[in-house]
Amino acid sequence: MSDKSKFNFSEDEKDSQMTNEMNKDNAVEEKKKAVQKDAQGLFASVKTFLNELLDFRDDTDRDATIAAIKADIPFKGATAWILICSIFVASVGLNADSTAVVIGAMLISPLMGPILGVGMSIALNDIDTLKKSLINLATMIVLSLLTAFLFFKFFPTADIPNDEIWGRTEPDVRDVLIAFFGGAALIIARTKKGTIASVIFGVAIATALMPPLCVAGYGLAHNWDNFVGAMYLFTINTIFIALATFLVLKVLKFPMLKYANSKKRKRIGQFASLVAILVMAPAIWTFVKFIKQSGFEQDYYSFIQDEVKSNNELWLQNGTMNTDDKKITLYFNGEITQATEVDLRNELKRYDKISEFELEISGNKNRSFDKLSDAYDRAITELDKKDLIISGLEKQIEELQENISGLNQQIEAKNTKNDIPFSSLAKDTKIRFDDLEYFGYAKMLQSKDFIKIDTLTVANIKWKASVNDSVALVKEGELLVWLKQALKTEKINIKRD
Repeated sequence: MSDKSKFNFSEDEKDSQMTNEMNKDNAVEEKKKAVQKDAQGLFASVKTFLNELLDFRDDTDRDATIAAIKADIPFKGATAWILICSIFVASVGLNADSTAVVIGAMLISPLMGPILGVGMSIALNDIDTLKKSLINLATMIVLSLLTAFLFFKFFPTADIPNDEIWGRTEPDVRDVLIAFFGGAALIIARTKKGTIASVIFGVAIATALMPPLCVAGYGLAHNWDNFVGAMYLFTINTIFIALATFLVLKVLKFPMLKYANSKKRKRIGQFASLVAILVMAPAIWTFVKFIKQSGFEQDYYSFIQDEVKSNNELWLQNGTMNTDDKKITLYFNGEITQATEVDLRNELKRYDKISEFELEISGNKNRSFDKLSDAYDRAITELDKKDLIISGLEKQIEELQENISGLNQQIEAKNTKNDIPFSSLAKDTKIRFDDLEYFGYAKMLQSKDFIKIDTLTVANIKWKASVNDSVALVKEGELLVWLKQALKTEKINIKRD
């Protein structure tokens, strides 16, 4: 076979090869379509599952929900007294810094009615219900503030403000989330068919509303700043609870109230829309503000932790951030070099939220680390010297006490000769007669006829104030008998001071 025929393929072989390649391409396309079909089926199954899991529109009883919310709006009689009792309990919990007591007050708090009425009336375009809700909400606020004010005004408050109170005077984004999702959970539970324990409703609202109202009452009684902060938190929570109610009812497509008069219907609709905008606008603005503030604080604390405290050569005394002026001020103990300042300013630009903030650094040149170390060493040295001086003085005092004791013994020996030393006699007397407060004795000369001279031992004593006269006389008789035996003389006279 020639070389030419060896590498020369026939037309049939080429056609067969092309057919095989086309079959492979068709098989790949069919597999892709099968995978896509399976993926679409899986996606549809997941979508169906999620719809069945999360969709609560079919489980809604619109008429019963509206009737139940309207029934809870009136705020009088037993409901008012329940609120007063719950406010008192919550105030006691805040005063005692007890979270458990505050939670107990939430379990009996009837705060949900008027606020749900506000959200529902705006969603349904029901102006009459809105008026009733606002009036009852105002009544609830005044009654709660008055109750808390009276408690904190006349009850001892030595240990406050405490953590439970401070936590309700500076709202942040977490409080907004608590109010919104608590309100959402409440209205979703309200719209569900069947009955759910009312305690769930009370806790959902009371979590966001009761403590701020109690703290506002404390602020009225003692601190105006606390009142402003707590009422600000209460207002935010009220708005977001009403907002959650409004949005859930809109999602559930609750029917709007229809009016026979078209002009009135239009006017009411415009008013309800205006109220909705007024409610939602501050809520959205507040939420955005809190998110922005949280971003500033997160970047600020990260900067302090990663760039300042992690540097062992820097000794941060205090730091503040002013978001209005976009200024960060750091106070250091010790001298801060220019290179360190430049480095800190450059590192600040790495944090997006605070990259445009002005960084002001204050160092104390007179309190550098080396100087503080030297001052500490000098202080330790001075203390060691003082300890040595004190030790020497204590030793001298002991020697002087020993010398004084020896001199006393010599004096007693000269004065008493063969008599019992006074120190021994005094000790024995105190042991036998513990009620004695003072004891002394001496010998004196006396003469009854001014011719013959006798020696008389006189003992001066003083009893403790707790010993009455009758007991003192008995004890003095016992003391006289004992002294005669101890001093071996019958001529002893006892004189009481």
